[in-house]
Amino acid sequence: MKMNQLKAGVVLGYAGMAVTNIVSLIYTPVMLRFLGKSEYGLYQMVYSVVSYLGLLNFGFNNAYLKFYSGYRKDNAQEEIRKLNGMFLTTFTALAFIAFLCGAFLSFHCGILFSDQGDASLTGTASVLCMLMTVNLALVFPTGLFEAYASAHEQYIFQKVLNITQSVLNPLLTLPLLMAGYRSVSLIIVQTFLTVCKLAVNVWFCVKRLDMRFGFRRMQVCVMKEITVFSSYIFINMLVDQINWSVDKLVIGKIRGTAAVAVYALASQLNRYYMNLSTAVSSVFLPRVNRIAARQGEDVNRELTDLFCAVGRIQFLILFYILGGFVILGRYFISLWAGEGYEEVYVITLLLICPVVIPLIQNLGIEIQRAENKHKFRSVAYLFIAAVNLLISIPLTSAFGAKGAAVGTCASLLIGNGLIMNLYNHICVKLDMIRFWRQILHLLLPGLAALCAGAVFGGYINVQSPEEFILAGALYTLLYAGLEWRFGMNDKEKRLVTGPLEKVKKRLRILCSGAVRER
Repeated sequence: MKMNQLKAGVVLGYAGMAVTNIVSLIYTPVMLRFLGKSEYGLYQMVYSVVSYLGLLNFGFNNAYLKFYSGYRKDNAQEEIRKLNGMFLTTFTALAFIAFLCGAFLSFHCGILFSDQGDASLTGTASVLCMLMTVNLALVFPTGLFEAYASAHEQYIFQKVLNITQSVLNPLLTLPLLMAGYRSVSLIIVQTFLTVCKLAVNVWFCVKRLDMRFGFRRMQVCVMKEITVFSSYIFINMLVDQINWSVDKLVIGKIRGTAAVAVYALASQLNRYYMNLSTAVSSVFLPRVNRIAARQGEDVNRELTDLFCAVGRIQFLILFYILGGFVILGRYFISLWAGEGYEEVYVITLLLICPVVIPLIQNLGIEIQRAENKHKFRSVAYLFIAAVNLLISIPLTSAFGAKGAAVGTCASLLIGNGLIMNLYNHICVKLDMIRFWRQILHLLLPGLAALCAGAVFGGYINVQSPEEFILAGALYTLLYAGLEWRFGMNDKEKRLVTGPLEKVKKRLRILCSGAVRER
């Protein structure tokens, strides 16, 4: 049953990513036309500010998985109840603190947005900030129940719930946009869906998974241990905020909200790209914690095997998307966002190219956490993020949004490409040489397909949807054929052929049944 949940989790993870991305790709240009460049940029700036309140989570979700796995292995039901009660109390308190901080920001929005050239934007920013804060506060307790469901490997429930939310969001928002409620309607709908999601998660965990809470005699020593463990995850969260959110604030202050809108679209495409990786790796978190909890010489080898296997699958998907964007991205941007967003293509490439390395290695982050070896990464990334911020400010002043993207690109290549690979190999004991040898077998066929597709795309000079589809189909056939022949191993091929064989078998059964009826 767990294996079915795992496979279904991966399938639904990618189905969810596909649905979310497709819906958002359709929804974003519509939203741009209703809001305009300036208000959309303002919305993104406010979101970047409020998202920093999410740091109050302190990474407790990951800590919960680690400590719950330990208690569950020992069948310590009373300790699990105390753990649940302690985390619920903590998340509720953090939600209240986040709300107070957000309310303060809402009443002082003029400090950040008074220089945007339009006084009405400050008022809009204040309302957006308050509504976003309420939504964020509700997310805190939701995280506990999501972590509990994840610990029980209930991937189908989680993925279906996320897909439902992704579909309902634009369906509920569009009528409000058409009625003239503009950016405020986006947050109203998000908050409503967050409330519904919290309610469903509570019902599922309490009624279906028998989640129980204990609020007496909470162990202070356990809380201290959790806090120490989470403190380094908190630094990672801070780093992510600096790398992916602070650029919007810098651009907004230096170049205005219209420039933020351009950068935000590139950042949005980058987020889609990053989600493609986490859809696979996230379902392996409980397995990583189980392996890491064991003692013995085979643990590092088993973790390396899993690390390589997941990384290869992620690379096959991510490099295909990257190559397709290199070939067809310019036309896609013009078709999707319209005129005035030509810079999005270059900025997107600057953002997604350096993240390929950490994305195919993101299971290594969870291995570090499971083995309590994530401290170095946190400190190293904090330094790299600070460097990113320092170089992004002058680069933004000189080159606008492109300059901010260059600063992020350089810092990520140094941090992810060099420092973390050395650390994983030397300290975490993952065989990174074997990992990159395996990736090289996939990289060479992928590069061949990319070069051939780029030559063909340049030859026909894609200018129409028909040419776009033709070039994309040719690149897909080249990529799939070359990787199948020269890159993929037998296990990866079986992941493709296995479901196809099952479908063929069912079709034969159906056909034979139809023949007998005749």
